[in-house]
Amino acid sequence: MEHSLDRYVALEVVRVTEAAAMAASRWIGKGESDAADAAAVDAMRAEMQRMPVHGRIVIGEGERDEAPMLYIGEMVGDPSGTAVDIAVDPLECTTICAHGAAGSLSVMAMAGEGKFLHAPDVYMEKIAVGPFYPQGTISLDRTLTENLTLVAQHKGCAVAELGISILDRPRHQALIKEARSLGVRVILIPDGDVAAVIHTTQADSGIDLYIGTGGAPEGVLAAAALRCLGGTIQGRLVFSTEEQKRRAKQMGIEDLNRMYATEDLAAGDVIFSATGVTDGRLVQGVKRTSTHITTHSILMRSKSGTVRTITSDYRIK
Repeated sequence: MEHSLDRYVALEVVRVTEAAAMAASRWIGKGESDAADAAAVDAMRAEMQRMPVHGRIVIGEGERDEAPMLYIGEMVGDPSGTAVDIAVDPLECTTICAHGAAGSLSVMAMAGEGKFLHAPDVYMEKIAVGPFYPQGTISLDRTLTENLTLVAQHKGCAVAELGISILDRPRHQALIKEARSLGVRVILIPDGDVAAVIHTTQADSGIDLYIGTGGAPEGVLAAAALRCLGGTIQGRLVFSTEEQKRRAKQMGIEDLNRMYATEDLAAGDVIFSATGVTDGRLVQGVKRTSTHITTHSILMRSKSGTVRTITSDYRIK
């Protein structure tokens, strides 16, 4: 039987993303993406150790031999607390932060033990829509044109009135060309597909569908957000080497060709928090004065369907 997460744990989660965002914000525009990421990781892990849960990092900074902290399988928090799965991206869009551009975030999701897919650090094909469409509207087994046609039918508009978001990568040129041939608005994003998936849930975002191949860990985080907001995501792992397949099987992935639905990626009672590092469409970034630091976060929980926007002021001592 799954234990429901205490609602007060949600405030602990947002404190974690706030700490990471504030630490990373000191590196905005300094061209040091690794330093910004390291600062976020250090601050996030330190704050996690204060949480009243016993968390296993399921989605983190990589496998144990690749990351000194927040590696996959690391245990954090209080050993006597409730066992939970934790998925994190201490600094989504590290390059964006280093360049001082818009849209970098600190992200964390939490669910009961065994509720997040233990996704290997490989690519994942993804397609996602917001909560405005019935199940079955989208499928990775259909062409982009077929998916857009169904979305337009349910929305009651022409295909040319739709907007999609997609990572600006050479591998997506065929999809971009196909969408534009239909007259669809294509919003190219340099990085940050977790936020892009969340935008599909906002009726005024102009983004009806997200599609493309990005990181599998981000797919789990995006699914966690959609569990709280509504919407649908499908994902399918993409392997480029036999070694990747071998390591995936070691992590418990039995069917390498499986298409994962939203709840296959993130099930149970989910808490999701994102704090802005630089200003973005989802949340504002960290603001500093001589006396205060202000953070802006979005905090969500699937069990209650609650979405909170939180502004926190920290007095500089």
